[in-house]
Amino acid sequence: MHFADLHLHSSFSDGTYTPVELARRSHELELHTIALTDHDTMEGCKPTAEACAELGMDFIPGVELTAEFKNYEVHLLGYLMKIEDTPLASEIVQFQRARQERIREMVRRLNHLGISLDAETVFEIANCRCPGRPHVARALVKKGLCSSVDEAFSRFLRRRCPAWAPKFRISAHRSIELIKQAGGVVVLAHPGLSRAAHLIPELINAGIDGLECFHSKHSTTETEHYVNTAKQHELIITGGSDCHGTSKGKPLIGSIKLPSSYVHKLRAKAAQFHPDTPPIPAMNLPN
Repeated sequence: MHFADLHLHSSFSDGTYTPVELARRSHELELHTIALTDHDTMEGCKPTAEACAELGMDFIPGVELTAEFKNYEVHLLGYLMKIEDTPLASEIVQFQRARQERIREMVRRLNHLGISLDAETVFEIANCRCPGRPHVARALVKKGLCSSVDEAFSRFLRRRCPAWAPKFRISAHRSIELIKQAGGVVVLAHPGLSRAAHLIPELINAGIDGLECFHSKHSTTETEHYVNTAKQHELIITGGSDCHGTSKGKPLIGSIKLPSSYVHKLRAKAAQFHPDTPPIPAMNLPN
C-alpha cells in the first residue's frame, strides 16, 4: 500500500524545508504522494513537483487560504487547481501583499515597545512573498532579542500579545468560489483545531468538498468523529501532518500516512471539474 501526506509547508511560506528537502525527506519516510499547501502561494509547487518526479513520487499542487465564516477563522485547503488566468491567481497576489503589510504592522508594534527591529530584516529571513509570524520570531532570535522562537511567540506574537496583528481574511464563500473557479477541490483543514467545527454543515452548504480528518494534532477520537462526519455527508477525506519543517519543534512529516485510496478519491473529485483533461501538472504552474 502507498501512503500520502497532503498538508505540507515549504520555505515558500512559513516552513523551513526547501522543496527539494521536503521531497527527499518524504521519500526517506516512504511516502508515495505529497501535497504542498503553502499559505497564500503556489510558487513552491513547480520545484516540489520537479523534485518529486526525480524521486519517482506523486505530487499534488495545493494551497492553504485563511478565511472567515460567521466571524470564525477557518483554513481552507485547495487541491489540484488550474490557476493560470483565473481570479485565484490575482487574488493570491493581494493576499501576499496583505501578509507583507501585517509584518510591517507587527514590527511597528514591536518598535513602540522599544524593540529595535526593522521589517527588511524579517523579509530577508523569510526570503519569500508570504512572510508570517514565524519569520518575525526568527528575526527576534537572530538579533538576540529573544532566546527562542517559543519565547518570541509567548512574549510578543501570540493572539492578545502586544505585537500581534490580525490576519487579512476573505470570506469562506469567496475562498471556495476562487478555488472552484480554478477547478480545485476545497477541504476544511484540521477541523479539530478550529473553533468553527460546529459550522461544518453550513460550510458544506457553502461548498466545501471534504474534511481533513487525519491531522497530526487530532486525537484518535477526533479523527474517528470527522471520518464519520465526512462519510455521513459524502465528503472526501484527506489528511496530512501540517509539517512546517523545524520551525515548530520536531518536524511532523511522517506523523500522518494517509492511505492512497483517499488520494484516488481526491483526484477523482477534481476530475469531475475537468472530465476531458487531467489536472495541469505542477511544473506548468506560473512562478
